[in-house]
Amino acid sequence: METGAITGYIDVAQVTLYAFWVFFALLLFYIRQEDRREGYPLEADQSGAFNRDDWLFLPPAKTFLLPHGHGEVSVPNDKRDNADRPVPGAKIANFSGAPYLPTGDNPMLDSIGPGSWAERSDTPDLSHDGKAKIVPLRVASDFAVAEGEINPVGVRVVGYDLVVAGTVSDVWVDRSEQMLRYLEATTEVGDAPRQILVPINFGVFRKTGDGERIFYVHALRGEQFASVPSTKQSDSVSFLEEDQITAYFGSGLLYADPSRQEPLA
Repeated sequence: METGAITGYIDVAQVTLYAFWVFFALLLFYIRQEDRREGYPLEADQSGAFNRDDWLFLPPAKTFLLPHGHGEVSVPNDKRDNADRPVPGAKIANFSGAPYLPTGDNPMLDSIGPGSWAERSDTPDLSHDGKAKIVPLRVASDFAVAEGEINPVGVRVVGYDLVVAGTVSDVWVDRSEQMLRYLEATTEVGDAPRQILVPINFGVFRKTGDGERIFYVHALRGEQFASVPSTKQSDSVSFLEEDQITAYFGSGLLYADPSRQEPLA
């Protein structure tokens, strides 16, 4: 046997296998730490207690630079949702995981259940060249409704109670995905007319008995369009505003009418 050879004394295949096991275990530990950057540490549903010093499983804070000069964010940061935005609701029972009943004046604005929304950035989604992605056709002048398709401008928006909520004044498109996202409507309900955005996926085009084309929204009653969350800018919508608007329509499928909260007979 050659002097200095180690293959005669060590099972190289077995050492390689053990090394792989160690590497794989460390990789799993690293990945499990990284996926705890947001939403952790967890809070106890009943007491609200949480372990802010979970040094073993929570990773050290890492700073990320946001695109388009929107600053930076460090996570994990121990930010607690309930501390900044208390849940305006009460549990229906005293056990972990029990659902909440909204307690505010308008349950569709309480951010509970299908109406919940996340604390997203209050800035518009931007394309790679720094322009807002979702804008009305009056801004996206190079876009137009395809010939032969329904042009929603001038169509009346109607709630599930067949009350006219407003009239479509413009169409909002996603310039990156090249698709229609919202209908901008001028409300005819509430204290004063205002511009609102209606997510296109929450309605369908229908024809009335006299042949008029309407945009029918099953999620809301006509009067409830008066409380649709608005946008700060007339020609753009932020991530946060998109969440709030969509949540309002989504919550209407449960809270727009008390009968929707009951089991089907």
